[in-house]
Amino acid sequence: MTQKPLILIALLALAACTPPPPPPAVAPPPPEVTVVTLAPKTVTLTRELPGRASPTLVAEVRPQVDGIVLRRLFTEGGSVKAGQPLYQLDDAIPRADQATAKAALARAQASLDKARLDAARSAELARIDAVSKQDNENAIAALQQAAADLASAQAAVARGEVVLRYARIVAPISGRIGASSVTQGALVTAKQAAPLATVQQLDPIYIDVTQSSAELLDLRKQVAAGRLEEARNLPVSILLEDGTPHAHPGKLSFAGVTVDPATGSYLLRVVVPNPGNVLLPGMYVRAILGSGVRKNALLVPQQGVARDPKGEAFAMLLGADGKVEQRALKVSRTIGDQWLVEEGLAAGDQVITEGLQKIRPGMPARAAAAAPAAPAAPAAAPAAKP
Repeated sequence: MTQKPLILIALLALAACTPPPPPPAVAPPPPEVTVVTLAPKTVTLTRELPGRASPTLVAEVRPQVDGIVLRRLFTEGGSVKAGQPLYQLDDAIPRADQATAKAALARAQASLDKARLDAARSAELARIDAVSKQDNENAIAALQQAAADLASAQAAVARGEVVLRYARIVAPISGRIGASSVTQGALVTAKQAAPLATVQQLDPIYIDVTQSSAELLDLRKQVAAGRLEEARNLPVSILLEDGTPHAHPGKLSFAGVTVDPATGSYLLRVVVPNPGNVLLPGMYVRAILGSGVRKNALLVPQQGVARDPKGEAFAMLLGADGKVEQRALKVSRTIGDQWLVEEGLAAGDQVITEGLQKIRPGMPARAAAAAPAAPAAPAAAPAAKP
C-alpha cells in the first residue's frame, strides 16, 4: 500500500516537467503596398529632334564698281544697320565722270532752248508762207532731237550719281558682320567672286531640324484613327548644346514637302527669337516639338512597370478582391517620370508602385496609400520600345 502514493507522486512530477502544447498558428497579416489609382488625362506628346541654327537672312557684300579701298568703316564682328557705310572706294574718277555728265546736260538744255525758239519762229513764218513747209518740218524735228539729247544727258547724270554712290559700299541688311576679306589699299572689281564681308541676321534665327518620314506617317495614322489630335501652333522649346533651355520658345515655320532619299527624313524649320545672339549659325541644338494631343491617356509611374526575361512589360495590380494580379501591358513612351500606356490597363486600376518585393501574383495585399498618378509633364521623351 505504500508504493501507490510513491507512484502517484512520480507521475505528478513527470507531468510537471512536460512542456505545454504550442498555441495554434496565426496567419500573418497581408503585406502593405503602395498603389496608384489610374485616371485618364489629356497630355501633349512631343518629339525631341536634333537641329542646327542658321541665319534668317544672309547677304554677301560685293563691290558694284571697280576701285581702290580707301577706308573700312565698320568693326569686324559687330552689328550693322541696313544702309550703313562699310567701305569707301576711291571716287575721283566717278566724280570726274559726273562733272562731265552734268556739263553735257547743260549743253543739251541750251540746245533744247535754242531748238524751241527756232521751232516757234519757224511756225510763225510758216503761217504767212515766209518759209517753206520743209524748213518748218526741219525745225520741228530739230526740237524733238534736242529734247531726246536732253533726256539722254539726264540719264547720263543719273547713271553718274549711281556710280558715285556705289563708290561707298553700304550694308544691304541689318545684322552681324563677319571679318573683312580686304584691307585698305586693295583693288576690288565689280565682278569679283569673293565677297568683301558677309552680314547675317540672327534675331530671329532659324532652327532647321529633320524628322523621319516614318514618324510622320505614324502620326497621320494615329490622327486618322482618332487616337491623337493634331497639335498646331504649339511653342517649340530649344535646348542648347549643354542641355540648358533657351529663354525664348520658337514657332514652327514650315515643314518640307520633299523627303531626302539618302536619309528618309524631311526638313522642319523653327523660327526662334534670339536677343543677345545666344544662338549662332551652325550651333547644334535640340528642339522639342509637339506632335499631337492625346485625350484620356493613362500614365503609370515608371517604378510600377517591370519587364520579364523576354522584355515584355508588365505591372502588378491590387484587385478589387484584395489579391495581387500580374497584368501584361504595352507602353510607348515616357512622359516625365511616367509611362504612357497603350494597352493592358484601364481607368480605376490600382497599380502597385512600392512593396513589390513582398508580393507575388495571387497573394492578398493591403493598400497603404491610394493616390492618383502625378500630373503629366508637358514634354514627352522620344518613343521607347515597348
